Amino acid sequence: MIFLIFIFLLFILLGASFYIVEQQSCAIIERFGKFNRLARPGLNFKIPLIETLRSKISLRIHQLNVDVETKTKDNVFIRIVIAVQYKVLESKIYEAFYTLQDPLAQIKAFVFDLVRAQVPLMDLDDVFSRKDDIANAVKTELKTPMEDFGYEIIKALVTDIDPDANVKAAMNEINTAQRLRVAANEKGEAEKILKVKQAEAEAESCILHGKGVAGQRLAIIEGLSESVAGLKKQTGEDSAHVMDMVLLIQYIDTLKDIGANSKSSVVFVPHSPGNLASISEQLRETIFSAEALKKEEK
Repeated sequence: MIFLIFIFLLFILLGASFYIVEQQSCAIIERFGKFNRLARPGLNFKIPLIETLRSKISLRIHQLNVDVETKTKDNVFIRIVIAVQYKVLESKIYEAFYTLQDPLAQIKAFVFDLVRAQVPLMDLDDVFSRKDDIANAVKTELKTPMEDFGYEIIKALVTDIDPDANVKAAMNEINTAQRLRVAANEKGEAEKILKVKQAEAEAESCILHGKGVAGQRLAIIEGLSESVAGLKKQTGEDSAHVMDMVLLIQYIDTLKDIGANSKSSVVFVPHSPGNLASISEQLRETIFSAEALKKEEK
């Protein structure tokens, strides 16, 4: 019976003597409460009742998210989340385990101190545009002291910047107002260009219309001049009688055209065929002036 108990206890002691350390981990072995050695990944052996597996430390990269509430230079309260990526240095496992009671609290204290010293020197817009500067400052601030404690700071990232809800609403309203102002300016410029182009088109149209009317009148005068010269040559009459004859023919043709059109809308003024003499005199002066101008141009 005693032998069986001895065998049973022996198996228990042998079972407690062997242990496994996972990959990317390291075990701390103490002998009578004092650090003895580090156990590497794989199957390991310890002296039962004398040596103790104190703890296992992971050598992987860990991430700690630190939520910091602070205010900016323009007195806006914001919440900033800093993600600190760190790992235990394989060459300083002893320091990492025995030096700091709570390494995560130590990292948080450094981050709180730095962010609350840097952000109050920046305006809210600068916090968004210079978040990489904040992250680099956190990494630089943590790197040296944490290496002394056995921790390597891999990277520090600003993962979130969250102002107060009222501040965000005000920023959105400002942005909307700015965009509306730009849109209104662009619309005004477009309407201005359209009106300028319409005015230029109307001006060119008036110029062309004036040239057309001038050309029409010149053609009429030249036609009358040729008619008067032809009739004068054939009849032998002087220019005054020939002009009266031409105007009388034009007068009769005009009355004929008006009478032939049932939809014509014409306003008549008091007149008589005798008034053609004064009209013919004016036309003669115009024709003679046009001929004189032609001679001067030649």
